Amino acid sequence: MAHDSTDGAPHSGAFPRPVLADDASLVAALWAQSPGAIEALHDRYGEFVQRILCRMLGADRELMDVHHDVFVRALGSLRELRNPSALKSWLTSVAVFTARTCIQRRTRGRWLRLVPEEELPEVEAAIPSGEVNEALRATYAVLETLPADERIAFALRFVEGMELTDVAAACGVSLATIKRRLSRAEDRFVEMARSHPVLSEWLEGGTRWGGTSPR
Repeated sequence: MAHDSTDGAPHSGAFPRPVLADDASLVAALWAQSPGAIEALHDRYGEFVQRILCRMLGADRELMDVHHDVFVRALGSLRELRNPSALKSWLTSVAVFTARTCIQRRTRGRWLRLVPEEELPEVEAAIPSGEVNEALRATYAVLETLPADERIAFALRFVEGMELTDVAAACGVSLATIKRRLSRAEDRFVEMARSHPVLSEWLEGGTRWGGTSPR
């Protein structure tokens, strides 16, 4: 379904895609409201933003709505982007802010709503094996219990595999602060994960988190 570009969402086939070699050119085209610039933004970063959100939120029925909100927020505040070449990291920050808002809005009940595998959004081409899928579900069940900021930091660092400096930048805090958040998050995660058979095996084997301690 096509969308009106005025709401910040992509629409298909309305304008030819501009030829934009780099992010600075893309931002300039967006600032100038050039035809096809919004579509070019989504073409370049739509899948990336969706993957980042999936890392933070897990398999949630509102994932696509949150994905839409990220681009609406980004386009609405694009003039705040001081360095157009840093578009990707800035979009990551917008995604973090949007995901945090989503998590904090759900103050009652369980916010993580796992859905049947066939209904999951197509974030990656490879379908996880049964064992990996079970571990991911257990992981997000544990992460559900963490404070929003710690959960987001943990997901970006240990699930997405971002560098510490990039996690700090995405969360808008200092490197020292993100290290403290990650240390608390990892300690809490490990303590609770030991009660999950699948995760306890992974922890003992050190195959997932053991080698990336923020300390």
